[in-house]
Amino acid sequence: MAVFAALALLLFGGFGPAGSSSFALSGGGAAVELPDLPLPGRPTGWLVGLLCVALVVVVELARRAGRPAPRWTVPAFALLWVVGFLVWVVAGQRISLVGLLGGGLVLAVPLVFGALSGVVSERAGVVNIAIEGQLLAGAFLSAVVASATQNAWLGLVAAPLAGVLVGLLLAIFAIRYLVDQIIVGVVLNVLVLGLTNYLFSTVLSADRALNTPPGLGPVAVPLLSDIPVLGPVLFNQSVIVYLMYAAVVAVHVALFRTRWGLRVRAVGEHPRAADTVGINVNRTRFVNVLIAGALAGLGGAMLTLGASLAFGQNMSAGKGYIALAAMIFGRYSPKGALAAALLFGLATNLQDILSSISTPVPSQFLLMAPYLATVLAVAGLVGRVRAPAADGQPYVKQ
Repeated sequence: MAVFAALALLLFGGFGPAGSSSFALSGGGAAVELPDLPLPGRPTGWLVGLLCVALVVVVELARRAGRPAPRWTVPAFALLWVVGFLVWVVAGQRISLVGLLGGGLVLAVPLVFGALSGVVSERAGVVNIAIEGQLLAGAFLSAVVASATQNAWLGLVAAPLAGVLVGLLLAIFAIRYLVDQIIVGVVLNVLVLGLTNYLFSTVLSADRALNTPPGLGPVAVPLLSDIPVLGPVLFNQSVIVYLMYAAVVAVHVALFRTRWGLRVRAVGEHPRAADTVGINVNRTRFVNVLIAGALAGLGGAMLTLGASLAFGQNMSAGKGYIALAAMIFGRYSPKGALAAALLFGLATNLQDILSSISTPVPSQFLLMAPYLATVLAVAGLVGRVRAPAADGQPYVKQ
């Protein structure tokens, strides 16, 4: 945090834009029109940098006193850094804050489902590298079923089934036959990629009627969608986005507030101890891998039905691996994975916006942000992240 606080002072304050960056707080057709929010570049940068330094001091004082740092310090630090970065990159231009947040949320949906898939699987001790293939399989089958039936809801049902099929292969080979979990995951990703490319080139290209899925358009929640700024961002979205909200809550409650979740975490931390108290370790892992596949497959539906797009080759485009990074950043928790995935989605949407305005930061650098974040997470530079103790270790009953 100290490095990023110093960087905030130097970059946002010392090299901050001389003019003001303007943020539109209302989208087209908003129930309540709000004026733009102008933020002076350099003064805002200095303020953000000093507040970041203050938070670092709070964390350091807590560490020296032998106490854990307050939980609010990291989210507050991240929020300040994002604000300072936005003011710096917009650099005297005007962008829509509603469009930035709404677009970032939509782009984050597959990442959130993929990260939740990783949390459910790895909390039980199975490494799920196959998220990429599960997203792609969900996107493919949802598009085909929705096109064949001209019913987007049937396509939405088919998406998790595709993910379950990929998860079933992972479970059979990794749990039943004890094949290395990482190797199986990579092989499944390549298998799904090759299979969908073949079917796209032969079946879908020959019969385009099988690749014209109806979309699931935005559904406005009465009253809530009229809240300024956050209303249209959170409550005027596709049904799949609302399913994502429910999935995050359901996974968090199930893992940390139920007997089932306690057993899952016991299996992921100490499977032999769990076995001695009567928990069927491999069956628990098998079920969790299937649930994880369903979650990732549902995220794949967002790529086609949620975005009203036809299926395309390699449509997932590495989102499964970014979802794994979000899971690591989120410290293997649903809430943390949600926050990390939203950050990655925001960065992706921001680079699209920056490509159309004059800014001191090349938009291509933001494309690298999720991958750079992955390296930082693996290197442990974002704090100590501990995976479940038995993660990736097959269990053989004695």
